[in-house]
Amino acid sequence: MTAALVVCAHGTRDPDGRAAVRGVLAEVAALLPGVDVLEAYVDVHGPEVAEVVAGLPSGEPVAGVVVPLLLAGGYHVHVDIAEAVAARPDVVATAALGPDDRLVEVVLDRLATAGAPEGGTVVLVPAGSSDERAQADSAETAQRLAHRRGAPVLLAFAAGPEPAVADAVAGVRAAGGGAPVTVASYLLAPGFFQRRVEECGADVVTGPVLPDPRVAEIVAERYREAVGRG
Repeated sequence: MTAALVVCAHGTRDPDGRAAVRGVLAEVAALLPGVDVLEAYVDVHGPEVAEVVAGLPSGEPVAGVVVPLLLAGGYHVHVDIAEAVAARPDVVATAALGPDDRLVEVVLDRLATAGAPEGGTVVLVPAGSSDERAQADSAETAQRLAHRRGAPVLLAFAAGPEPAVADAVAGVRAAGGGAPVTVASYLLAPGFFQRRVEECGADVVTGPVLPDPRVAEIVAERYREAVGRG
């Protein structure tokens, strides 16, 4: 049998956000013909990842692969998804999508589309997590983005840890002598946090990562690597 792929997102009440996630599933299914691609979530709504994993038929050596549709590896990856697969030795979970240079490329493209000025400081804004592992992944992405831009990138958050995005924008503006302030969204899809970022007071705010085919490519790569290891 071919191992099933469970694509596990956070979950959102925003209809555009849900549509963006389902768009990824469709793109992944096109990249992996013959693979059963299932959706699952860790919060807000179902189907819950634990239920989806429990419902997979047994198979050897790998019955299923769970790929987190999450940009950083925090609590949801290391606890929620890990617990969901713990009772299934024939189901494996992969790392989160990031850090990954393809996601940095997406952010760079969003900056160009939004008309962000070259040079100057960019504030990169993920959703935020109290889990230090997620914060470390986001910090690594900020460092990669700064390296590619050849200009400073600060890390701020839509919620949770400090600095909050609005505070970071105010600080950059105060230090910049009136230069435009650019915020790069490091959020997966439209929704509550993206609206919060858009209301932060920056001169330029980019759109979220989705839609972009590179996300589906990362998911498919995670799946293939996990099946190969199995």
